[in-house]
Amino acid sequence: MTSPNLDDVLVLIPARMASTRLPGKPLADICGLPMIVQVALRAKEAEIGRVVVAVDEQEVFDVVAAAGFEVIMTRQDHQSGSDRIYEALMKVDPEGRAKFIVNVQGDLPTIEPETVRAALRPLEDPAVDIGTLTIEIEDEADKTAPHIVKIVGSPLSASRLKALYFTRATAPYGDGPLYHHIGLYAYRRSALERFVTLTPSVLEKRESLEQLRALEAGMRIDVEIVDTVPLGVDTPADLEKARRILATRTK
Repeated sequence: MTSPNLDDVLVLIPARMASTRLPGKPLADICGLPMIVQVALRAKEAEIGRVVVAVDEQEVFDVVAAAGFEVIMTRQDHQSGSDRIYEALMKVDPEGRAKFIVNVQGDLPTIEPETVRAALRPLEDPAVDIGTLTIEIEDEADKTAPHIVKIVGSPLSASRLKALYFTRATAPYGDGPLYHHIGLYAYRRSALERFVTLTPSVLEKRESLEQLRALEAGMRIDVEIVDTVPLGVDTPADLEKARRILATRTK
């Protein structure tokens, strides 16, 4: 197994202005910078490859460009994040130079660069189509909370699982660790190209979990175990927490 080189990796950051709980989320100020710029900085700090932000509003486009980052406009009517990522990929790399695509969500302004790098690690194995992340659940309430997506996986090593299922239920049954899925993905280009041609699957619709479409189609997802859950900013309270975290880091 060998690590992908920088020329082979494209980091794509989708940013949508539409948010019911936090309107205008990508432009929310965090320590003097819009949130989407903070996310782009974290992706750049990971030093794994080219970073491009995919937006759907001119205002966000202008802000990202003014901060010195590469940015691409995408349609507003995409049904899923993977569709937006694929459109961006086709626009910024139609020649097919990038062999690996890392999807960093645009609401993760405090994510550690090492966490971004970890998602790419499973693709060192040529048998793996998609890499993603998880952390062991410690909080008892989280073990039964339906908003905490759990991974049922077969251990491959102390730091990696082969995903067998994703669920909002408490699983697997019995003694042993439970794992919280972190929705940051690294795709082999061919896997992303295949994924966007698939129709939503039965279990995907039942669980409201897009990644089940890949598993039902026989694609392999391996999962790297990390130490921290990146803060996803979905509410004003999350935004204040992100401001506190980054303010501490910059002191």
